Amino acid sequence: MSVARWKQRLDDFQQRHAVLAFPVAVWKKFTDDQGGNLAALLAFYGFVSLFPLLLVLVTILGVVLRDYPTVQQRVLDSALVDFPVIGDQIKTNLRGVGRSGLGLAFGIIGSVLGARGLANAAQDALNRVWAVPFSRRPDFPFSWLRSYGIIAVLGVGVLATTVLSAIGTWAGDTVFGAGLRIAILVLSFVVNIGLFWLAFRLATAREVSWRDLKIGALVAAAVWQGLQAVGGYVVAHQLRHASSLYGVFGLVLGLLAWLYLQSRLTLYAVEIDVVRARRLWPRTIFPPPLTPEDKEAYRSYAEAEERVPMPGNEPEAPVRGVEERAHEDEERVRREGVEVSADDS
Repeated sequence: MSVARWKQRLDDFQQRHAVLAFPVAVWKKFTDDQGGNLAALLAFYGFVSLFPLLLVLVTILGVVLRDYPTVQQRVLDSALVDFPVIGDQIKTNLRGVGRSGLGLAFGIIGSVLGARGLANAAQDALNRVWAVPFSRRPDFPFSWLRSYGIIAVLGVGVLATTVLSAIGTWAGDTVFGAGLRIAILVLSFVVNIGLFWLAFRLATAREVSWRDLKIGALVAAAVWQGLQAVGGYVVAHQLRHASSLYGVFGLVLGLLAWLYLQSRLTLYAVEIDVVRARRLWPRTIFPPPLTPEDKEAYRSYAEAEERVPMPGNEPEAPVRGVEERAHEDEERVRREGVEVSADDS
């Protein structure tokens, strides 16, 4: 049997089985959207905003907790829990930064500019993934308001992580250690779902509904929490004696790689929502022929490049969820059936 025939049989097999067709469609959509490039842009802006933000944190801690170095160290450790692979290197390099008013001013300005870039990149990435035309994306000043809303959500996320991590560290020294840590883990997961859901809502145009974003928020929160656990394991078993092997060079590469991995997996979580909500599966791996879902996806890519509103192409309300559309279709079929029966009688 020829290679082309084997490829066709493999493609037909995955299209007939949803357990394979759905992940293939998610991967195909991510590839079509050039998700790797979008993740790299998010990682870059995340890197640009991270160090100034940590500089602000270290400066404030140095002033507020000047007489409590132990508490100061615990808070800093908790803030770096999201970067388990390279957190120790970040902490070591931050100790050498001067805690002056100039450093604080530089950190605030750098954080705001970097976070603005990250929020703008997030809006562009999610609207591109959802194939929202440029003509229907939020414009100034609403795009700015959404960006600052995303920054606020990120700030709340960092604060919540720091507080919960500090409580978890304290709980390890109490008789309620194990039970309290499990409760904090569950609470962290719930908080992360809410934060991702809100961030996705702010980063996506109004025509995408809250309902269509819920599964992606859950998956993103699970991935985020899983990365912390995996990173902690790697630190504990693999990098304990080699964390400073490459110095600052290793720190930069490690941080960029970590941010890129988080961004990439988060975009995959969003793609799951898109494929689910718009029923973009099964997709073909080796075209031609194209499936109807392939044609619908390619049509949406072309529509997403629309720069000027076209007559009759403006949605009057947010795009409905899959369940809403299915229910309305059933109601329409039922009504039409009743009308036909009445006419026949």
